[in-house]
Amino acid sequence: MNLSRLFILRPVATTLCMLAIVLSGIIAYRLLPVSALPQVDYPTIRVMTLYPGASPDVMTSAVTAPLERQFGQMPGLTQMASTSSGGASVLTLRFNLDINMDVAEQQVQAAINAASNLLPKDLPAPPVYNKVNPADTPVLTLAISSKTMLLPKLNDLVDTRMAQKIAQISGVGMVSIAGGQRQAVRIKVNPEALAANGLNLADVRTLIGASNVNQPKGNFDGPTRVSMLDANDQLKTPQEYAELILAYNNGAPLRLKDVAEIVDGAENERLAAWANENQAVLLNIQRQPGANVIEVVDRIKALLPSITDNLPAGIDVTVLTDRTQTIRASVRDVQHELLIAIALVVMVTFLFLRRASATLIPSIAVPLSLVGTFGVMYLAGFSINNLTLMALTIATGFVVDDAIVMLENISRYIEEGDSPMQAALKGAKQIGFTLISLTLSLIAVLIPLLFMADVVGRLFREFAITLAVAILISLVVSLTLTPMMCARLLKAEPKPEEQGRFYRASGAFIDWMIAEYGRMLQWVLKHQPLTLLVAIGTLALTVFLYMVVPKGFFPVQDTGVIQGISEAPQSISFSAMSQRQQELGKIILQDPDVESLSSYIGVDGDNPTLNSGRMLINLKPHSERSDSATEVIARLQPQLDKLSGIRLFMQPVQDLTIEDRVSRTQYQFSLSSPDADMLSTWTQKLVTALSNQPELVDVASDLQDKGLQVYLVIDRDAASRLGVSVANITDALYDAFGQRQISTIYTQASQYRVVLQAKDGEKIGPQALDQIHVKTTDGGQVRLSSLARVEERQAQLAISHIGQFPSVMVSFNLAPGVALGQAVELIDQVQKDIGMPVGVKTEFQGAAQAFQASLSSTLLLILAAVVTMYIVLGVLYESYIHPITILSTLPSAAVGALLALILSGNDLGMIAIIGIILLIGIVKKNAIMMIDFALDAERNQGMAPEQAIYQAALLRFRPILMTTLAALFGAVPLMLATGSGAELRQPLGLVMVGGLLVSQVLTLFTTPVIYLYFDRLGRRWRGDAAQAEQASV
Repeated sequence: MNLSRLFILRPVATTLCMLAIVLSGIIAYRLLPVSALPQVDYPTIRVMTLYPGASPDVMTSAVTAPLERQFGQMPGLTQMASTSSGGASVLTLRFNLDINMDVAEQQVQAAINAASNLLPKDLPAPPVYNKVNPADTPVLTLAISSKTMLLPKLNDLVDTRMAQKIAQISGVGMVSIAGGQRQAVRIKVNPEALAANGLNLADVRTLIGASNVNQPKGNFDGPTRVSMLDANDQLKTPQEYAELILAYNNGAPLRLKDVAEIVDGAENERLAAWANENQAVLLNIQRQPGANVIEVVDRIKALLPSITDNLPAGIDVTVLTDRTQTIRASVRDVQHELLIAIALVVMVTFLFLRRASATLIPSIAVPLSLVGTFGVMYLAGFSINNLTLMALTIATGFVVDDAIVMLENISRYIEEGDSPMQAALKGAKQIGFTLISLTLSLIAVLIPLLFMADVVGRLFREFAITLAVAILISLVVSLTLTPMMCARLLKAEPKPEEQGRFYRASGAFIDWMIAEYGRMLQWVLKHQPLTLLVAIGTLALTVFLYMVVPKGFFPVQDTGVIQGISEAPQSISFSAMSQRQQELGKIILQDPDVESLSSYIGVDGDNPTLNSGRMLINLKPHSERSDSATEVIARLQPQLDKLSGIRLFMQPVQDLTIEDRVSRTQYQFSLSSPDADMLSTWTQKLVTALSNQPELVDVASDLQDKGLQVYLVIDRDAASRLGVSVANITDALYDAFGQRQISTIYTQASQYRVVLQAKDGEKIGPQALDQIHVKTTDGGQVRLSSLARVEERQAQLAISHIGQFPSVMVSFNLAPGVALGQAVELIDQVQKDIGMPVGVKTEFQGAAQAFQASLSSTLLLILAAVVTMYIVLGVLYESYIHPITILSTLPSAAVGALLALILSGNDLGMIAIIGIILLIGIVKKNAIMMIDFALDAERNQGMAPEQAIYQAALLRFRPILMTTLAALFGAVPLMLATGSGAELRQPLGLVMVGGLLVSQVLTLFTTPVIYLYFDRLGRRWRGDAAQAEQASV
């Protein structure tokens, strides 16, 4: 059966079909979205509740626990983590990869509704949820500053005019305002003056609640006209509050301004943010899980001018962090590498074919197959990203193969004197089956990549499918277009006197190489046992190298952004924290590679406690700096460590965030236990033990139990004797020290709170309790200190849960040259050494967890690839033995790949494993080409196996060398990659180049020997079977 015959005879139809493929590809390319990596986000939702003044204990029991009980019942939830700190509770809910985000959102909303009757009645706002992964750094950070406007006023503008609009853009998960202080009217009461007048804070609270109202009043409906009713029942300015009358003393009014200072202030004064060194309001924009980063940022940037035009003069809006810069740069770099790869591959072809007309034929196959692939990528919903472009770059080497093999075969017939048309028909018929078996077995290798688990599987599905499609299209091209063009373009071999100098020299060189190879092959065939030993030795070496090579997960990328988390002593005050945070910023900005930075502190849902702060450090573009992000961190760290009383943990921001919580360092694992005390003791033991290990650096835990607490022991008997209830006492405390929101001012655009506090109460400390009075039944005032005893003790600053149990996150970085695999084993070992009890459950989180999952599947993957190939080849050759010959070439490829990794100091990560799987595909091509011809010679020409394989090896030497060199040069640009995203591409290039170099040399000699060995084995087997049959007759 000759598949190509129809196409060779109908050139117009063939050309137009190919044109259709190109057009569909070009249209699809323009429509494909661009991103850093394939979309692999877990559906994640963050729920935040603010309750000013509440301690972590109250927050956990009153807010977090009721919510956790409801959330814990949602189907499809894989992990629920929460942090409750003073005044804030943040829950992170992570769902299965296959759950739709909108379904998850409905479940969360229903659970919040179900929990609402158990939440405190005086919560200023119900729990708010956002479709956002807290560990995902903002895709865009805007800084808004003004030299003339006060922060609360500026915050109000940003909140009503900018944040609202940006949040409406599809793909935006959350817009958070950092360092913004919401406007409020603050009433700072002097409790002593109140008590002197026989009043207390509760009276102020009731007065304001009764004086500031905003409610319907009805209307008059007369016989002819109707009129609406309204009144001056709402107070909007501090002046109006100042005039309120609290009581009358001897007929003289006691106004609020006599006992309190009323000012326009902020709802929460303990928030601050800086852009570089100036105080500003930061707008952090995070994307929804699954949204395309570049599309989201483009939409925001398109909208920004129209928003900023409406802002008053004197307000500056600057973009600080823009995550898309590096993504675009890395995609651009890979596109360049793809073009270089195409050029190199075409050059290799020219060297071997020595004529422009002949080189044109396989060179057309390359762009055709690559462009055609875009059409399928678009239909499958893929994007142009680092991995799909890497697949295409690698494909350049593969794609040209089929065309070269076809062309080589046809030109051999022309050299034997056939007309181009005859040669095309004959050659295509002879080699068609070989081509199909080559391609199918290559695609078979990619099948296991589709079955990888979880996140890793999602990542590599796009890679595998893109590559497979490119290879399939190239098969179609080389069975249709290539023979058709050969019949039209290939000319007979020029006569010796017409040949150019280059043509003769290169021809002579190739002939010389074939002759040399023939001589060496004869020597090898004489010393077969030795060659077999070499083959077995390579297998042993492969196993040994696999054991030795350090195993990693995903290379650390340099995205040009560094995330910092600062941590100060647990009892630090807000003003001291803000001063230290600014000192950190000053040092960082002096570094030549740092472009800008944004930093913010204060309890706002991102920072759980007052002693922690956040920073985003933006580096200059790759072209303008010499050092990578990791090197910049190493350079900054010693300078920052000199600062006393604050530490900064830095890590390069990654495009691949598998974590769902921010941790101080790159990798994290959690300990959880129902018994909080046991958890605390063992966490400290484990952190100490891990800190002593040289392989791990920056080991830190988020256990914060050294905060200061002033504890009131109320004497209930004395209180009830005076008729004072415990509710009165806690109310008095909340009124004085909790920034309590006691009333709301409604305006057309927004709502503002009225906040009550004791004047300077928070600043004085425990002595301020002497000023606070509560009312007794007979109307007198009694000092709080006479009803309660004050104790100072230590307390937790933040309480974390995983599931519903107390948990602690321990995070760590790897020392230079240490792979994640070693760290994972080490941590497991340390736990055994210190005797970690069964009651404490430990598990890796994020990247470390995905690594563990992928590690178990690595060997299986490679085995699956080998088995799939055996099955495909067995089916194609109708033989159990020949596939084994072909597979015997694989160890040599793995040896080269693993050696290349070890010598270059890289670890065997996910990308390297893909490289090895691809190598399996290329290397076995060589063996298939030889064995196919040998079998053909044995069957059709009746040659002896020795003769047949020797002739096949010499005949196929040129195409084998060509295809291998093409694949090799396709991978060279990846190996030498520089610029952004290079750390992703280098391992793949290294593995391919190393593997191809070693395997090429070995397989050319071992394959014939192994073929003969198995052939003898097969004959003996068949012979025994035949003798047994004769004996039984």
